Amino acid sequence: MPTLQILEDAFAKRRLFSGKTWQLSPSAFPLTAAQVAEIRRIGDACHAFYHAQELLYARSAQNKRILRNSERLVPWVAAFLDRGKPDGLVAHGRHRAVKNASPVVLRPDLLLTENGFTLTELDSVPGGVGLTAFLNEIYAPDTPRLVGGTAQPELFYRHVAALAPKRGADDVSDDRRGNIAGDAAAAGDAQPLIAIVVSEEGATYRPEFEWLAEKLRAAGRRVHCVAPDELMPLGDGLHIPVAGAPQRVDVIYRFFELFDLGNVRGADAIFDAVERGQVALTPPMKAFQEEKMNLALLHHPALDAFWRETLCAADLDTLRRVVPRTWIMDDAPLPPVAVLHAPTVGGLPVRAWTELADASQRERALIIKASGFHESAWGARSVTLGSDVSREEWLAAIEDATDPENETFYVMQDYHKPRRITHPMFRADGTAGDAAARVRLCPWFFAGAAPNSPVELGAILATLCPADKKIIHGMKDAALLPCAEVD
Repeated sequence: MPTLQILEDAFAKRRLFSGKTWQLSPSAFPLTAAQVAEIRRIGDACHAFYHAQELLYARSAQNKRILRNSERLVPWVAAFLDRGKPDGLVAHGRHRAVKNASPVVLRPDLLLTENGFTLTELDSVPGGVGLTAFLNEIYAPDTPRLVGGTAQPELFYRHVAALAPKRGADDVSDDRRGNIAGDAAAAGDAQPLIAIVVSEEGATYRPEFEWLAEKLRAAGRRVHCVAPDELMPLGDGLHIPVAGAPQRVDVIYRFFELFDLGNVRGADAIFDAVERGQVALTPPMKAFQEEKMNLALLHHPALDAFWRETLCAADLDTLRRVVPRTWIMDDAPLPPVAVLHAPTVGGLPVRAWTELADASQRERALIIKASGFHESAWGARSVTLGSDVSREEWLAAIEDATDPENETFYVMQDYHKPRRITHPMFRADGTAGDAAARVRLCPWFFAGAAPNSPVELGAILATLCPADKKIIHGMKDAALLPCAEVD
């Protein structure tokens, strides 16, 4: 077990989050072999879900039928996912240069509940990949069967580098993307140059990406963490300064939110370079992939046949098992005989979202949160838990969420309470003792660009919040830990 001194020394030498602190523990968070196997299944299902989303969105945007043997059309899906997005961003998401592109780094948020795992979000622009690798490195010497070991930086590199365009190719078709088989490239300048681009809005996470880039450069990889204004558009693509001279970037790993594009200097140059096939970018700038309402579409009865036809039975079963019921809070007028696709009150359907204000406290075990493309859509900023507020506060949250002036949709989701666990934590005096907590797990998956590419589990980050907290997220009272498989 790492001592408190070892941990404090490690974080004193290298801060992974700007201005952030958390609690420390002498041991990794334990998971059983069955739990790790289930997490791997969830990773496979999430990868398949991204590609199914792409197909659904494309067919909806083109007003094409979504089933092979049915004339069913769902133009409303693309209309919902495109709501509030700039026309240029929507057009880029439909460009042939990014056709079938999905994130190669996946991070679902999983709550550990009495009934297993609950997937509350699938983060397309996740923070923590470097932090998790750093934690694994610290705990690895004293932790047998640490999930992922210390392989995460190389997994990150291999999958991101595999996207590099082939030098000299003029087209932007799918075959421009590399092949994950074997090493990404030969040594030296033949290796692709990767720029991890972190915006000012994401500056809190810059230290972990700088550590990750340094780690990979020490292993001979060409990876640099830069700000958007360090990208230089020259004749053959985008360049960054390396050793005092501009060098052409092959792949950009994006760590900036699409709602913040107006503050990302050089965003237009990135759009242009991607569409010209001069640079690959992940996660792709597809706003529809970053909407929480995709989880609601998974549960929408009008789309049930699509998911059954598009996803294999195992993946669909996994998703339906772990994703809580989710609804899109659309307040459009209804025909006189229609009811909402929404939770019920007293077992009866409702015709207006405000009717849910009259639900019992037990029926209000529901979460409201912004779907995406908004500064409040991450970090639990827009979250309201119905059972944790008064009727008046719940009604106000519903009215705010359904305001027609909103720039983004909101979703409502069943709340699955994380179960209470105990885990050893360091006290202020340096001794360790069991503390009660509730847990969120963030597994890191790495996948190829193709729909059937293998999905690799890199590591798992556990966030342990005090047991009295209802919503789990990073905070100074929480502990951040790697995970280990135990008997």
